[in-house]
Order: sequence, then structure tokens, then C-alpha cells
Amino acid sequence: MSSPTPGRRCGVLLHPTALPGTPACGSFGEAAAAWIQLLAAEGVGVWQLLPLAPTDGGGSPYSSPSGFALNPWLLDGQALVDDGLLEPGDLDALPAGTSAGLDLAAAAERSELLARRLWERWPDQGEYQRRSFEAWALKEQFWLKDHCRFMVLRRLHGQSPWWQWPEPLARRQGRALAALDRDQEDALLQEALLQWQLQVQWLRLLALARSLGVEILGDLPFYVAHDSADVWSHRRLFSLGARGSLRSQSGVPPDYFSETGQLWGTPVYSWLWHRLGGFSWWLQRLERQLELFDCLRLDHFRALEASWCVPGGDPTAEHGTWRRSPGRALLKGLRRRVLKAGGGPVVPLVAEDLGVITPGVEALRDDFQLPGMKILQFAFDGDPNNAYLPANYKGSNWVVYTGTHDNATCIGWWASLAEDERRRVEACLGEAVHAPGWQLLRLALESPAELAVVPLQDLLHLDDSARFNTPGTTEGNWQWRLQAPIASLHGPLLGLGQMARHYGRGSQATLGQG
Repeated sequence: MSSPTPGRRCGVLLHPTALPGTPACGSFGEAAAAWIQLLAAEGVGVWQLLPLAPTDGGGSPYSSPSGFALNPWLLDGQALVDDGLLEPGDLDALPAGTSAGLDLAAAAERSELLARRLWERWPDQGEYQRRSFEAWALKEQFWLKDHCRFMVLRRLHGQSPWWQWPEPLARRQGRALAALDRDQEDALLQEALLQWQLQVQWLRLLALARSLGVEILGDLPFYVAHDSADVWSHRRLFSLGARGSLRSQSGVPPDYFSETGQLWGTPVYSWLWHRLGGFSWWLQRLERQLELFDCLRLDHFRALEASWCVPGGDPTAEHGTWRRSPGRALLKGLRRRVLKAGGGPVVPLVAEDLGVITPGVEALRDDFQLPGMKILQFAFDGDPNNAYLPANYKGSNWVVYTGTHDNATCIGWWASLAEDERRRVEACLGEAVHAPGWQLLRLALESPAELAVVPLQDLLHLDDSARFNTPGTTEGNWQWRLQAPIASLHGPLLGLGQMARHYGRGSQATLGQG
């Protein structure tokens, strides 16, 4: 068995909503800490998550009302009790919900009730808690105040989008905002307390992971939702009409998979205004995320080179045009800030560079030494030059996956393959397929890629009933949850750690403790 090679690591993809042990939704509580400890014990060096932002109505963390806030569903009630912010009896009134999957309604109700209890018990808190909160709120002022306003206004207006609010509020007139701050002081405080405790709980987990040598790899959507605090509070940074309608919207053009393309309905950026402002909003957004994670996967990275811009009123993405983006200037600004903060010369981003990628996108990725992505499920179309085949990886600066949250599980993928595709997979493996997830995992671990990541569903040999998301659909996504306790994962993670070490991967610190 070889010793770990510097830089070669393995990780597991698991979103916190899928953690077990709490009703309705996973949380930042005991199960999350146990998960990190188990990863470390088995020498698995990376935990990858999806965005931790609040979700849309269907549970998607990629369409959020905030590019800065954390998902209230993840607040752990028992941790609030342990920290003296709530009484044990406060948890008795929370709805149970189902634990068989993500329970959207119960998760929302639980987080709302926890936030109300936090606010109700706030007058009883001591000087230390008050000063801690005030210092945090002042530090996060650049996003927190408008996020709280936005969420309160959403509730006051029956969840209607901001462009349908009364004009003084939609246009953020000073007198209207001052009246809101005065009349809704308690509701605004409640929203801020909620975000404070979410961040306290998450940073506690991040500190635990760092102390055990586990790196946290986060995820950031490229675009933000039209109906979001970000667009409402920074309208000129986005391609909007006078009344808030979309002037240009995001998507990707028609391709092999869709003859009409993909229409995402989020506003594209007005890059001129970003340039004039020194990319302040973008840099604050990235810096905020890099305070919450060790490294960050930037979704739809190719839009940093050029983005597909579709007329705002179009029902499909067919009639868009490519427009250049100032990604190079933005990444230079981020690199300067990382260096100033004491970081290294390499920006801690992973480029999601899947699909049809141009030489310009590759140059942008490579010039900033950003790892790209490889998906093994895409490797077996019969083309010997297929870029996802490990034999074709150029260098080691890659993150290789068996599949991602957008793919079928490996069991589901294998079941969908035609016979000729199955033969190609078995020829690459050099053996018959009997455990697709573990066998693709072996290919990932032995590949040149520095980081190999496997979704937990593939480690557990689960079929497509455990699939997390099917792109282009709106029903049944984001809902899978682990049904067994974290301790039950010892066997699969032990196997992953042993395989990883065989291929020169593993946590040096953890291995050295043995």
C-alpha cells in the first residue's frame, strides 16, 4: 500500500439537508459533527456540499432569495438549547414532520418557530450574547440589513415577488425603508438573530473539520434569483427593465440534450456597472463564501468568459446571444484580496467546466490554476478521445466524480446503459460490473486527478430512488435523506479510506495519528 501523495485526496458529496437524526430536515447539529468526525477517522479529507443558501419553493439551493444568507432549515434546535438561547420545552412545540425525506412544509415551520423563540427569549440574554450579536451584525452589515428587510417584506406581501410590491418599497425609496425599519423592528431583529445563530453553528462545524484535517468544499451558483434580496437591493447590477422585469435572462443554447436550450430565468449581469464599482458586490459575495468554506466550486464557470443572454420575454433559450464577461478582471481582483488576507497565490475555487467548453474558458481556468471537473458517467460514449476518460486527463489539476447531485446514482446509471456502453465500461474496468458505484470509484481514485469525490448514495449502493436532482424537472428533487444513523456509515467509509490509501490518497494528519 502506498503512502499518501501530497495533494491527492478523496471526498464525499453529501448535502446537510440529507443528514439524519432530526425531523423534517438535516441540521448543523449532532449528526453533522458526527459525520465530520467519521470522515476524519477514516482518512477521508474532503466533505463537499451544495450551496447552503435558503432554497426556492421546491427546495433547490441553486435558486435562492439570497446570495449571502444561510438556509434557516439547517438551524439545530438542540444546539440552541445547549447554548442557553432556548429552553428545552421550546422544542416541544415544533412540528415533527417526516424524517423519510426532506419535508418542505415542516422544515419551514420549524425554522420559523425556532426564530420566534430566539427573538422571544432575546431580552433574557446576558451581556456577552448581546455584544457578540452586535459585533457580528456590524461585520455582516453589507448584506444582512437588506436580506432581513427583503424576507420581512416577502412575508408582509404574501410571498409575492419584489417587483409587485408597492412602488416605494419596490424602488427602495428612503422614506419607505425608514418606515419599514421603524414599524418592523422586531421582525427584522428576529430575522437577524436567525442568521446569526445559523452562522455560529456552521462556523463551529467548520472549526471542527479544520481541527481534524477535513476540508469543506462549498458550492456557489453563478447567477442569483430574480426574486432575491440581491437583485432588489442592487438593481443596476442586473439586466432589468424599468419596473423590475427581465431585460435579459440566463440560460444555455440548444445542444444535443435540448433542442430549445435551457432557460433559467435569472437576470444576467450588467457587467459595466460591476466594472465601475470595482466588482465590489461580486468580491463581497465570494469573500463571504470563502469565510464559510475552505474552497468553493463555482457553478457554470464558463459564464465568467461569456454568458448566453436571452431576451427577457422569451419562453425558450433558442434566440440568445453570447456576450463576453470580464471574468479575468474579476478573478484578478479576488486573487489580490486573497493574497492581502494572507492566503496563497491560487484562488481557492473549483471551476465547474462541464459541457461544451471553448478554448477561452479553458485558458481562463488554467491561467488562474483552477481545478476543472471530470464526471466518469460521461466517459463511455465510444470516443477514444473522450475528455472524461481518465487516460485523457491532462495533468492532475482536476476533481473527478463518479457522478454529481445532477446525475443518476451509479446503480441507476448502469441500469440505463445500452449493451455496447456496458461493454465499454467493463473494458475500461478490466472486469465485469457488479457494483457500479464502487467500481467507478476505483477509476476515480486511481486517476491522475488530485481530488476524487463520490456521492454518499454511490458508497451505499443505492438505486435511483435516492437520486438527488434531475435537471429540467421540478418535482421530487432535493428530498433524499439518509435513513440510518451516522455510525452505520463506518463500514462504507472504512472501505473508501482503505481504497484511497491504496491509491496514494488520504489525510496525512489522520494517518499519522495511528
